[in-house]
Amino acid sequence: MFNLKKESFVEDRLSDGKYIEDLSMMSPKYLDGIKKILTVSADTELMSAPAYYLAAKDAPTTNAFISAMGIIQDELGHAHIAYRLMEDLGVDKEEFIYDRDPKSFRYPYAFDVPLLTWTELAVANAFYDRAGFVLLDDVFDNTTFGPWKRALVKVGKEEGFHLRHGETWMKKLSKDVDGRKSLQKALDWMFPLTVEWFGLPDSLKTQNIQLEYGFKGQSNDQLRQTWMSTAVPLAESLGLKVPAHYCENEKKYVLEFPFPSKFDASEKKWLFEEGEIPWIEPNADGYSVMKRWRNRGEMNDEFVTILQKGHKQVCEMLERE
Repeated sequence: MFNLKKESFVEDRLSDGKYIEDLSMMSPKYLDGIKKILTVSADTELMSAPAYYLAAKDAPTTNAFISAMGIIQDELGHAHIAYRLMEDLGVDKEEFIYDRDPKSFRYPYAFDVPLLTWTELAVANAFYDRAGFVLLDDVFDNTTFGPWKRALVKVGKEEGFHLRHGETWMKKLSKDVDGRKSLQKALDWMFPLTVEWFGLPDSLKTQNIQLEYGFKGQSNDQLRQTWMSTAVPLAESLGLKVPAHYCENEKKYVLEFPFPSKFDASEKKWLFEEGEIPWIEPNADGYSVMKRWRNRGEMNDEFVTILQKGHKQVCEMLERE
C-alpha cells in the first residue's frame, strides 16, 4: 500500500543527499525496489559458484585450481552479504535460499550455460566478472542504501581481482595458436551472452525506480556501453575478434550482430543468420529473449540442487532425531 508520509520522508532524505539506513526509513515502494535489486545481486553471486567450480576442475595446475577456488569463495561471500542485507529487510534468508524453486532465482542466463573448460573460466572471469564489476561499481557510486554502499568496498576490490585473473589467463592462453583458437571459440558465444547480461534495452523499460531512488546511476544501455569500453579493447589487444566496434560518428560501441538473437544453448551457438528476435513477446516461431530467460537453461536445476542439497539433508537429519 502506498504510504504518502513515508514516501515523502524518503524523497526528502534523498534530496538532502542522505542515505536510507534501515527498514524503519523505507517506504513500501523503496523497500520493494531495493529488495529486487539485492535479489538479483545475491542470486548472481551465488549461482556463479557452482558454474565456476564446474570449469575449475579443468584447471591446468594445482595453483590454478586454488586460485579458482579462492574466486568461488569470494563469490559465496558476496552472496552472503546481499542475502544478509535482505534479512535485515524482513526476508527469511534460509527459506529464500534453500526453499525457492530453481526457476525463481534471478541471475543472468549466462550461468545456465555450462562452463566446461579452463579457457571458458578465464573468459568468464574476464567478461562475466567484468559485467558484475561494472554493475556493482555503479551501485557503489550511486546507491542511496547506506549498508550496501559500505559493504561494497570489500566486494569491489575482490571483483577487480576476479577480472584481472581472467585477463591474466587470457593473455597466457593467447600466446600460442591453439590457445587463441580456444579463446576465440569461447568468446564467440560468451561475448553476446554478456552483452545480454545488462537486461532489457532502455526503450523497453517500463519502470525506472532503480534510477529514481538511486539504487544505481546508469541505465541498462549505459552500463552495456561502460562494459564494452574495456571488454572490446581487451579482446582486440589479444588478437581476438568480438562482434562490436567503437563508432567515432556515434561516439559509442556498436554491435555487429542482430541484437537480440536466437541462441542454441546445446551447441553454444548464436543463430545470427535468422535475424533479430523480440525481447518480450514471442515471434511466430515462439522465440523471445524473455521466454528463454524465464525458462532458464540446462544448468539451472542442477546448480540450485547442489546449493540446496546439504541444507535439506541436515534438516531431514534433525527431523529424525
